Amino acid sequence: MRIEEVTGPREAYLPLLMLADEGEAAVRKYLHDGRLFAAKSGADSLGAALYVPVDRDTVELKNIALHEVSRGKGIGRAIIEDGISRYTEMGFRRMIIGTANSSIGNLVFYQKCGFRMYGIRRGLFLSYPEPIWENGIRAIDMVMFERELYESGLGEEWR
Repeated sequence: MRIEEVTGPREAYLPLLMLADEGEAAVRKYLHDGRLFAAKSGADSLGAALYVPVDRDTVELKNIALHEVSRGKGIGRAIIEDGISRYTEMGFRRMIIGTANSSIGNLVFYQKCGFRMYGIRRGLFLSYPEPIWENGIRAIDMVMFERELYESGLGEEWR
């Protein structure tokens, strides 16, 4: 597997990124922001991650999405670790990511990747045109996670 920056048109990644964010309008708002990276095996796309700087110290992992067949194989963690390495080298000190209160798998996954909860964006998903339901829970709030980035060891104490 290799992870490479997408330098050409991003529209082809819209359906993939929508796997992680159900509102097409929401994805279109940030599709062309920041830097987009794709995980590939040969010619096959495994997943993608979009990072958007928030300020000089913080980068947001705005979207990470994997095709169904790529899940549960360590690819998501590898994409995140690649991003941590890249953004640490660029001098960022913190990475943040948000997920819906109803996304139980994501809540577990981000913590396993060393992220810690730091806040709630109350009512964020109420602005979506259609209600989102996962695991029998309506997505209403965005749970925010953060991970400190380090020059050496990339936060080994979190593993």
